[in-house]
Amino acid sequence: MSDPGDPDPRDPDDAPAPNRNTLWARTLVGELAAAGVDAVCVAPGSRSTPLTVAFAEHPEIRVFSHLDERSAAFFALGRAKRTGTPTPLVCTSGTAAANFHPAVIEADQARVPMLVLTADRPPELRDSGANQTVDQEKLYGDAVRWYADLPEPEPEARTLRSLRTTAGRAVAESTGVPPGPVHLNVPFRKPLEPVAVEGDVPAEFPDQAPLAAEGRDGAFVRTAQGRPELTDAELRRVRDALADADRGLIVAGPADAPTPARDALADLAAATGFPVLADPLSGHRFGHDDAALPAGERPTGTDEPLIVGGYDGYLGAVGDAWPDPEVVVRFGASPTSKVLRNYLEHSDARQFLVDPAAGWREASFTATDLLAADPTRLARQLADSSGGADDSAATASWRDRFAGAERRYWDLVAEARDERLFEGGVLSAVAADAPDPATVMVSNSMPVRDLDRFGEPRSADLTVLGNRGASGIDGITSTGLGAGSATDDPLVIVTGDLAYYHDMNGLLAVARCGVDATVVEVNNDGGGIFHMLPIEAFDPPFTEQFRTPHGLDFEPTGDLYGLDFERVGDLDGFRSAFRDSVDSEGTQVVEVTTDAEASHRFREELAERAADELPTE
Repeated sequence: MSDPGDPDPRDPDDAPAPNRNTLWARTLVGELAAAGVDAVCVAPGSRSTPLTVAFAEHPEIRVFSHLDERSAAFFALGRAKRTGTPTPLVCTSGTAAANFHPAVIEADQARVPMLVLTADRPPELRDSGANQTVDQEKLYGDAVRWYADLPEPEPEARTLRSLRTTAGRAVAESTGVPPGPVHLNVPFRKPLEPVAVEGDVPAEFPDQAPLAAEGRDGAFVRTAQGRPELTDAELRRVRDALADADRGLIVAGPADAPTPARDALADLAAATGFPVLADPLSGHRFGHDDAALPAGERPTGTDEPLIVGGYDGYLGAVGDAWPDPEVVVRFGASPTSKVLRNYLEHSDARQFLVDPAAGWREASFTATDLLAADPTRLARQLADSSGGADDSAATASWRDRFAGAERRYWDLVAEARDERLFEGGVLSAVAADAPDPATVMVSNSMPVRDLDRFGEPRSADLTVLGNRGASGIDGITSTGLGAGSATDDPLVIVTGDLAYYHDMNGLLAVARCGVDATVVEVNNDGGGIFHMLPIEAFDPPFTEQFRTPHGLDFEPTGDLYGLDFERVGDLDGFRSAFRDSVDSEGTQVVEVTTDAEASHRFREELAERAADELPTE
């Protein structure tokens, strides 16, 4: 048994460094931990050995090992979506770093914290034809919030203090306003392993430079980040615009950090009497108390917030017959729903776009005011200064219009779901049957659109995530598994067959990273979303070049990755299999086989029913 006074070989502050690379990596990793990093995704490689060993030795950092760099990056992305802090990525030099790029782009566009640590060859080997050596400087271009090419490791006081400061700054830049990816390029020369190199780190160095060698108690540099807010005059201007309007809307688009807290937005909705049109990725479609009631029983008065989720199914049909809103307050990114975007584009309303980073995320260019302010603080300020709900007859009538449309629309969806199997019914069932609480990751293409149109609001605490920054279908499974690794909540991943195919490598994280999930795979044998585009009328080349049927049988992935795989072909079978899975341990894949064209035709039919049956007066 070791003496309590002996150095702890797992503690980078206690164990002596056998060489400068080890000292450098331990210092960097120790400062990242002090800045709040508690997990890392590591892909195997030689040049990154000092970083990998330092992370593996650190007692406060959990290491997720991934064989595929692209899957690792999306796993880190998903974990950061759930935690709000970066999960660093570590890879060797060469093309390994390039495989991080798709997730870096998504993190940039979706404002998700990310820290990329790419090991590199020493400077003299760059542009020399040396093996596995590429130009890694500013590899990700403008997609990162900050980039630094670290100096070569050396046991020098000022250089190590600089390294500690860089580590703290990297985390702060990644979690700032707006959050996003940061890239540190880290060159190492051999030896890469923690072997003793005589004289490499002088024995007297810790005594001569204790601040550099040991750092401070806690983070070397603490960063305090303020929150942007409006001046009193600007706040009055917005408040007066809301008070003067009888017909207002609060639009909650896909969330980034920060997004209005549920209670703050609910207070604003209750104070103004305005309906909340809540994107399924906004954090507001689900979890509000009033959403516990069936649509037909929800309050129509102004004392409770009205959470509206069916707008994609009926605004396109009845919106032109309704009066325009007079004022709109928009939080989050641009809504998933094209119907809603078009409705806002063609309305003659004053539109306040709230963005903490003063970014312009409104591609129709019809917003009238950009408010650079923290969304939660602004929502609370407006609610507190409103003087109570506007109980005018005009506001009540406007609110009741949406409440009535919601009641009838969700009745239509329930009837349609019982009528036949279609893809929207699968997403409707997921929204209705997901456990409370749960994390739900939904794929791009049709799944997120179907959740938007057919996912009825409910009070269950569902954290619904999607990659809507660049809206790709790569890395969906890995993003979901990363999010699931950060919580004990049940995890549901809803993906299409092409997205499932794209990220099959990510399924290895189920066993390697210890994450259980219910994976719902909607298999329509190809790109069903292309049925929504005019190219559908041109066949050829539509079938072979756009819908691209693959004919793959995914059942063997169950054996390959140690998953339970079940195929169903009707909604009752799906709901039974889904409920069994979320109540079971382990990971199950529930494949629902559908017909893409038939599902699309049924969506069109439901839109026509909504146009015929929903009130236009």
